[in-house]
Amino acid sequence: MLSRLGTLVYRRRWLVLVVSGIFLTLALAMLTRGSELTTPTIRDLESEQVQKAVQSVLGHPMDTTFVAIFVADGPGLNVDSRDQAFHDAMEAALEPLRSDPAVLEVITPSNAPTFLVAGMVNGPAHAALAYITVGGDMKHAAKVYPEVRARLRSRELAITCTGQLPFTSDLDHALEHDLLHAELLSLPLALLVLLWVFRTVVAAVLPVGVGALSVVGGIAVVFALSRHMDIASFTVNICSLIGTGVAIDYSLFTVSRYREELARGASYPDALARTVATAGRVVLFSGLAVATGFGGLLFFEGSYLSALGMGGGIVVTLSVVFALTFLPALLAVLGPRVHAGKILRRAPAGGGRVWHAMATWVMRRPVTVLVPTLAVLLFMGTPFQHLRMGAPDVRVLPSSVEARRGFELLRKHFPEQAQNRILVVLQFPSSPALTSERIGDLYDASRYIATLGAQRGQHVTVRSMVDGDQPLSREDYQTVLLNPPPLYAPIVEEAKKLSVGDHDILLTVLTDAPPESTEARELVHDIRSPHRRWGDGTLLVGGQTAHDIDASEYVAARTPRAVGFVVLVTLVTLFLLFGSIVIPVKAVLMNIVSIAGSFGALVYVFQDGHIFGIEPRPVEPSVPVLLFCVLFGLSMDYEVLMLSRIRESYLESRDNTAAVADGLEKTAGLITSAAAIMVAVFGSFALAQIVIIKAVGFGMALAVALDATLVRVLLVPATMRLFGDLNWWAPAPLVALRRVLGLDDTHHHSSVRPSPTPTGDPDRMNTKDEPSPRGNP
Repeated sequence: MLSRLGTLVYRRRWLVLVVSGIFLTLALAMLTRGSELTTPTIRDLESEQVQKAVQSVLGHPMDTTFVAIFVADGPGLNVDSRDQAFHDAMEAALEPLRSDPAVLEVITPSNAPTFLVAGMVNGPAHAALAYITVGGDMKHAAKVYPEVRARLRSRELAITCTGQLPFTSDLDHALEHDLLHAELLSLPLALLVLLWVFRTVVAAVLPVGVGALSVVGGIAVVFALSRHMDIASFTVNICSLIGTGVAIDYSLFTVSRYREELARGASYPDALARTVATAGRVVLFSGLAVATGFGGLLFFEGSYLSALGMGGGIVVTLSVVFALTFLPALLAVLGPRVHAGKILRRAPAGGGRVWHAMATWVMRRPVTVLVPTLAVLLFMGTPFQHLRMGAPDVRVLPSSVEARRGFELLRKHFPEQAQNRILVVLQFPSSPALTSERIGDLYDASRYIATLGAQRGQHVTVRSMVDGDQPLSREDYQTVLLNPPPLYAPIVEEAKKLSVGDHDILLTVLTDAPPESTEARELVHDIRSPHRRWGDGTLLVGGQTAHDIDASEYVAARTPRAVGFVVLVTLVTLFLLFGSIVIPVKAVLMNIVSIAGSFGALVYVFQDGHIFGIEPRPVEPSVPVLLFCVLFGLSMDYEVLMLSRIRESYLESRDNTAAVADGLEKTAGLITSAAAIMVAVFGSFALAQIVIIKAVGFGMALAVALDATLVRVLLVPATMRLFGDLNWWAPAPLVALRRVLGLDDTHHHSSVRPSPTPTGDPDRMNTKDEPSPRGNP
């Protein structure tokens, strides 16, 4: 079938190029329309229910309110923030926002509820706060925030903004910067590797072009989908990272095999048909493996991971499609010009013999090689045992970015504002929420929570509507809220507006324990259990720490299904490709070992902060599962390429040891080159500003490096030697099934002779403008 596809593409090469050009034009048009990407969200978590309850009380999402920090520390105005001059300058800066239709509310010390004013001004530090609420939902607020921020300026005061909206905006800008920086770095590096492999400019440029087309098309589709579903902003970076790597790899396999077939003396049409039949088979099954990995993310329904899996699957599918159609069409049009632009006269000598000797050396002592190699990989994976996960917050941004600087200013001048906030909601089945009995339940709940901190030795403060310096009794609490004294009635009413809804009452628990700390997590667990019911009210807990716990549990609950799906489909795919049940099982086990090594390094570097000056913090919940699903598929690239060649040789000679050495000789150089490209692409993303992208890039680059060296060069030959002919065994019913499906290709190899020039060296060919050996295209 693939051979016929190669023939069809050759005959319709111009039509294929025109259709590809139309697709590119449409993709660019979609890119110009922009996107509506969001922050990472997971629906139906308890912490998300708390956010909805807060929105019902406040009348708007809590995350659409951001903090503007005003500081007078320059020559323009250096006065106490309680002075009138500071107040006037602050009000003048905020005036444009009060008349801005995009802004719902502006709260300053002059119009804030009485109980908030003291925490909004720090006279000695010459600093004050304003709370600015943008109208609409979070997606709309994030869209208009840059315009709102641009209108907020002052000649006298330094203004720094922080909060979820500034964080989202700054994160998007940082991701755009990282994406551009990574592409500008990775593509030239990939091109250098390709120039070294092919030694001609035209052949080297082709994979880069296919990679660019796949990435542009994939991102355009993601942009279009973002208008109809929630897609996290860093999905674009992940799609670019994966798309660039796999598209260039698939193109490398295709162009290398095409040049090899020409070196055998095949005509251009026959070489293209043979290339699509062989390398195309590798590309198809490799793409299926990578797409299967992304398919595992679909098990995380209702979350940004599901959308990420969809986006990744799209870009991988496009990479496969273009490698099987657009690239062969270009090769058909170029003809002998595929060898144009030589930059090196000869390939490095003896490369294939070195790999043959390496495989032979390993197979002479398989156990001696296997045991220490496995030990190294397992030792590298040990840090993964103490993995801690946490959602990204403003601290993933570089210290130079405004939202991060604002957070540091809060911690310095307004430490209570920067404290870890645990949100507690008492949710009642009917209204009104404030009855004498329910107020008593609220009082009991707040005092219970306050004692939890004391029991653990933590400084915990519970903020409810009328908490003050003097604690109230249960009866006083009920009286003050239902029948406040005239003097305190306005204050109580102000507090009710910010704390009480029809069915919900809000409490805020402040703790000095960082959101990701064990102490904060234990406090959340204590609040949630065992007292879930207070009277007829249900207690719900939210905030960043609660969200981290919920997200981690959400990921952990769905990971077994996702991993099981990826492993099962990989096993089936490899069986259909190779007709063996031993090869797939070994491949899965070796993948797990190599991925474990990269996981351990990920925890050691990013969570523990041992090297590279990384600020220690928990690993984002999506990173481990994303890396597993993607790397499991990517590892199949090299597995399929190497074992396909080993199998070809085995079907010719029926000598397992010789076939392994021959397969490694023919593919190890190509795998090394492909891995170098992957490492260059992924490593460029490891230089990103955003920790999430940095971690993904680092983890993938390391995993590919381990896979192409320790696994493919050492573990594969060692295990292939130990299993011998058993490598290719399968039960008779499965062999018959494969034959029925038309996948039994053993007859294709009965009359094939080994290639006299396996490297496909164009210097051994006549590449001038005279006709090709068996017909000019």
